[in-house]
Amino acid sequence: MSDRSTPVDLGMPTARGDRSRVLAQPAFDDHRPPSPDLLDDCVHCGFCLTTCPTYQLWGEEMDSPRGRIDLMRAASEGGPLTESTVDHWDACLGCMACVTACPSGVQYDRLIEATRAQVERRVERPAKDKALRSLIFGLFPYPQRLRALRGPLRLAQRTGVLDLVARTGLVGRISPQLEVMQSLAPPLGPRAEVPERTPAVGERRAVVGMLTGCVQREFFGDVNVATARVLAAEGCDVIAPRRQGCCGALSVHVGREEEGAEFARRLIDTFEDAGVDHVVVNAAGCGSSMKEYVHLLADDPAYADRARAFSAKVRDLSEILVALGPVATRHPVTAEGQELTVAYHDACHLRHAQGVVSQPRQLLRAIPGLRLVEIPNAEICCGSAGVYNILNPEPAQELGDRKAANILSTGAQLLVTANPGCLMQITQALERAGRPVPFVHTATLLDASIAGERLA
Repeated sequence: MSDRSTPVDLGMPTARGDRSRVLAQPAFDDHRPPSPDLLDDCVHCGFCLTTCPTYQLWGEEMDSPRGRIDLMRAASEGGPLTESTVDHWDACLGCMACVTACPSGVQYDRLIEATRAQVERRVERPAKDKALRSLIFGLFPYPQRLRALRGPLRLAQRTGVLDLVARTGLVGRISPQLEVMQSLAPPLGPRAEVPERTPAVGERRAVVGMLTGCVQREFFGDVNVATARVLAAEGCDVIAPRRQGCCGALSVHVGREEEGAEFARRLIDTFEDAGVDHVVVNAAGCGSSMKEYVHLLADDPAYADRARAFSAKVRDLSEILVALGPVATRHPVTAEGQELTVAYHDACHLRHAQGVVSQPRQLLRAIPGLRLVEIPNAEICCGSAGVYNILNPEPAQELGDRKAANILSTGAQLLVTANPGCLMQITQALERAGRPVPFVHTATLLDASIAGERLA
C-alpha cells in the first residue's frame, strides 16, 4: 500500500470531465477504506437518481450516488486515483437523500465519508483551494475566532461598508468563494449567550445538555437562547458548558477525519462531566455527526465505548420535545383571528441523515392559528451542505435558486428550518429572487408561541 503520509499534488484545476491525470496507484491506503460489504449493497436500481441534487443538475452517471459508488469500488479494487474521480466525489453534497430513497439500505453516508478521508490524506490540493480550506477550517470550528470576527463584521454591516465592498465586486474578482462567504453573513445584532445552567420552569422532567455550536453560538446566539427557554418551559434543566467547542461536523463532512475525531473527543469529555440525560442539538448537521461518533471513534480504544454511549444520548430539539410531550401552553404568534401560513424546510441532515421528519411538523401544527404547507421537492438539498456552498458556489447557487422557487410557490408568509446553514443559504436565494420571506429557526417560533409574542 502507498504511504498515506505522503500526499500527491492534485495540480491546477482544468475543465470538468477532463482531469484524468493519475494521482495515486492504488487509489486507497489501508486505513479505513470504504467497506467492500457496504459497496456491494448497491444493486444499481436507480432509485437514488431522482433525489440526488448533482444528478438533477447535470444528468451525469458519475455524479449520481451509484456512479460514485462505482468509482469507489474501482478504487478499492486497486484502480488509480485520478483528478476526474476526485472531481466527482468533491461534487457530492453529502445530503444523504439517496440514503432515504434507497430500498437496499445502502449506507452511502459512511461510504462517502471514508472516501473523502482517503482523498484528504492522499491528495495535495491546488494552492488556492488549499488556502481557502485552511481559512475555513482555521475559522469556522473555533467560536473564539468567530467572536473576534463578529465585532468588525457587525460594524461593517451597520456602517454600510460591507454593502459598499460588495457593490464593487472586488472580492468576487479575487475569489468567488470569498465573495460567497461575505454574502452569507447574516445581519448581526447584539451578541446573545446561553447561561451555563437554565433551570426548569415548574416540575423538572429531565436534565439535558445543550450544544451551543460554533457559527450557531456566535452568529445565531438568539436561537440558542430561544432553545434553552423552550426546553426550560417544558421542564428541562438545561446545561450548556462554556468550555464546549466544535462538534467536528464540518471537518468530518469534507474528510478531515483526525481533526473531526479530536473535536469529538473533547466534546465527549465536556458532556460526560456535565452529568446529563440527553445532549440536545438545534443544528441538523451537528446532530447528525454527533450521532455518528460511534463510527468515527470505533477504532479508538480509549473512546470507542464512550462514543457509543454519547451518541445514544444525542437528540435533536424536536425529538426531545415530542418525546417529553408539551406542558407549556402554546399561543398564537399573530394578531387574534389571523392565520399564518408557514412552510417548513427540511434540513438534509435532519430529514435524511437522522430521519427526523414528523417531529418538527408535529410541534408546528400545535401552534394555534398556524397553517403548515409543504414545499415541493422538499427532499432536494438547498445547496448549503456544510461548506459546500463556499467550495462549490455555482452548483450551490443553482440549487438555492431552485429551492427558493419551490418555497415561493407555496405562498408561505413565514419559513422555518432547523439548521443555520440552510437559513443563510435560502435567505440569500430568496433575496436574489427579489421576494424575501421571513425565515426563523424552529426554536424561535416555539419560543414566541410559548411566550405569547407576535411574529407576524
